[in-house]
Amino acid sequence: MPAATRVSQSGVIASGSSRGQAFGPFGFLWRRRGLLWRVTLTELRARYAGSALGLAWTVLFPLLFLGVYAAVFTVIFQVKYERLDGAEAVVLIFCGLIPFLSFAEALGSGTPSVSANSGLVKNTLFPIELVPVRTVLASQGTQVAGTAMLLIAVIAVGRMGWSALFVPVVWAAQVMFTIGIVWIFSAINVFARDLQHTIAVINLLLMLVSPIAWTEDMLPDRLRPIAGLNPLYYVIVGYQNALIEGRVPPMHVLIGLVIVGPGVMLLGWFVFRRLKLVFADHV
Repeated sequence: MPAATRVSQSGVIASGSSRGQAFGPFGFLWRRRGLLWRVTLTELRARYAGSALGLAWTVLFPLLFLGVYAAVFTVIFQVKYERLDGAEAVVLIFCGLIPFLSFAEALGSGTPSVSANSGLVKNTLFPIELVPVRTVLASQGTQVAGTAMLLIAVIAVGRMGWSALFVPVVWAAQVMFTIGIVWIFSAINVFARDLQHTIAVINLLLMLVSPIAWTEDMLPDRLRPIAGLNPLYYVIVGYQNALIEGRVPPMHVLIGLVIVGPGVMLLGWFVFRRLKLVFADHV
């Protein structure tokens, strides 16, 4: 009887694994969208439980960051933006801050997500792949609130145009890229726990080299290939082009979005699925 049970369980797992390979991570997440939605809501409630302001922080946090950034670059450093006045320059900075803050939040909470849920690693009924994804989706609360404020600001400065229709495309690439990176980081962190302690430094470096308060036009030609090594460069420039520049991003940005979006997500899926086979031995 126990042997039959083991054979049956093995068959179920094998069958589920076979079905999970269809369409890779996209099919996997689509088939489990109901479960993913429920665990994401649970994650959101847990994040803001006991907080006096609760979800209001999704609005206050980007506004506080924007205030600091705008004061430093437009008042202290007095950076001049070609074809942009003071208010438009602040909106330009907001275009870069919103995706960066969402990514930084996801990376910070997602990297230790697997090692912090050792019980789920050994639970064959819950797909451990969903744990990092739920942290990424929960971090989109900041993105949703920030994007709503950003669109209002773009309308207020008179920059809203048809190119804003491209924003969901950039957003989709951003989410896919973030899921892929968090899958990779969370899997590696199971074996090298020091990684989770370096995230603050990684986020700080990314903030400094990302085009949050500068545009492509400000870069010398010799530095543009180097700037392109930063995956967030394509996401942020995509938002800036669609909302402030009033145009569809140029071809090199579109190609970059394809590479850092679906490309990194597929890479993250491959790495996570390979490493998860030995998670149980290290948590």
